[in-house]
Amino acid sequence: MRQLMWLRSDLRTQDNTALHAAMGAGPTIALYLISPQQWLEHDDAPCKVDFWLRNLVELRQRLAELNVPLLIRRAPHWRDAPQVIAELCRQHAIDCVQVNEEYGLHESRRDREVAASLEPLGVRLRSHLDQLFFPPGSVLTKSGSYFQVYSQFRKICYQRLHTALPALVGLPAPQAPLGIASDEVPAAVDGFATPSDSLRQLWPAGEDAAQERLALFAEERLAYYQDSRDYPIVPGTSQQSTYLAAGVISPRQCLHAALRGNQGEFDSGNPGAVSWINELLWREFYKHILVGYPRVSRHRAFRPETEALPWRDAPQDLLAWQQGRTGIPIIDAAMRQLLATGWMHNRLRMVVAMFLTKNLMIDWREGERFFMRHLIDGDLAANNGGWQWSASTGTDAAPYFRIFNPISQSQKFDADGRFIRTWLPELVGLNKRDIHDPSAMGGLFGLADYPRPIVDLAHSRERVLQAFRSLPPLEPAHV
Repeated sequence: MRQLMWLRSDLRTQDNTALHAAMGAGPTIALYLISPQQWLEHDDAPCKVDFWLRNLVELRQRLAELNVPLLIRRAPHWRDAPQVIAELCRQHAIDCVQVNEEYGLHESRRDREVAASLEPLGVRLRSHLDQLFFPPGSVLTKSGSYFQVYSQFRKICYQRLHTALPALVGLPAPQAPLGIASDEVPAAVDGFATPSDSLRQLWPAGEDAAQERLALFAEERLAYYQDSRDYPIVPGTSQQSTYLAAGVISPRQCLHAALRGNQGEFDSGNPGAVSWINELLWREFYKHILVGYPRVSRHRAFRPETEALPWRDAPQDLLAWQQGRTGIPIIDAAMRQLLATGWMHNRLRMVVAMFLTKNLMIDWREGERFFMRHLIDGDLAANNGGWQWSASTGTDAAPYFRIFNPISQSQKFDADGRFIRTWLPELVGLNKRDIHDPSAMGGLFGLADYPRPIVDLAHSRERVLQAFRSLPPLEPAHV
């Protein structure tokens, strides 16, 4: 019973459910599809595509140690996948294609179409739960619907974890050699520029790198995570989101690492461990939302009434935000961090998102798209969930009247201005008071190379509050 392990966002050999199942069922060949047209349509960042390719190089070696050949095929668009996979199954006499489930609208359609194309060949597509703790549809309200409030969702997850902690899947034993050569992994894909060496060095590829980073965090930083996670200059976060998005590490591995550091507890004990597990469950929540409310995959607001918000068409303001030249130092420093590293600190993601949607009153979809085009850890569910939370259009979103003041956020979480100075060298000479709001100094202090704010924070706050207050009530059909 020859198996085909179709790799997607699960680029690892350890704790890989589908790989373990495939190798347990018979001789296994691994496959990865290069799909540049689909990636462009999904706004995948060049640095993210490069990260996938670099991890495939590492994974190819890990699979070789298991005598599993890795085949690379081109399916420019996901609609090409059924034909490519069917041909491969005929060529190698495959009996079953094993996959780990993915949850976007297009991903689900792709898998259905592949399964349909394999059925006439007598080949089964078998899918596995891997990137979540609980299957979507298994954590529901008493009325049988998907949760819309995170705290209620988390409560049920806690109850389940007490009785059914997801177990790690062991590394399969090497199989007998198949006499099939692995393909070379391309160094680049047309349409996706290779990022700088400095960016690549920030995100080393491979399971070993991910595990080393997780171990360092669990041993040295997890206990202090709750206190340090909001300060962008402090290395207080796990920086596992990049590895989770590509599946180089699994949520189960992260959960078990946290539990080891907290005597097996996930909802009590060390506040840092509890807080980090909470973030893993937020990630879970947004993927369940993706399945339960597919409109969020269609660029629609979770709260239908907010589609009536009069977003501004302000291309110059949008460009200033994208380029990190809004005149608000913490915003500009965060955006420049994103452009240079492919990553942004989570606290700053909320701050810049609220600034774009609330102060500039620009459609959250513009920010969601820009982030996906630049984030090395871009993930549809988490990115959409975060942007709709900030814009007050999403599930369990920030109340529309809760608007971060970016200057206050800067003073609180970058009090000495160290993060700002790292990314805005033109402000390096300012003291820790003036660096948060240079415009308050007046125009006589030689800051000609730094712009004045493109928006008045107080006025813009009132503007967006009035827009939300003026929304028509939700029609009964949508309640």
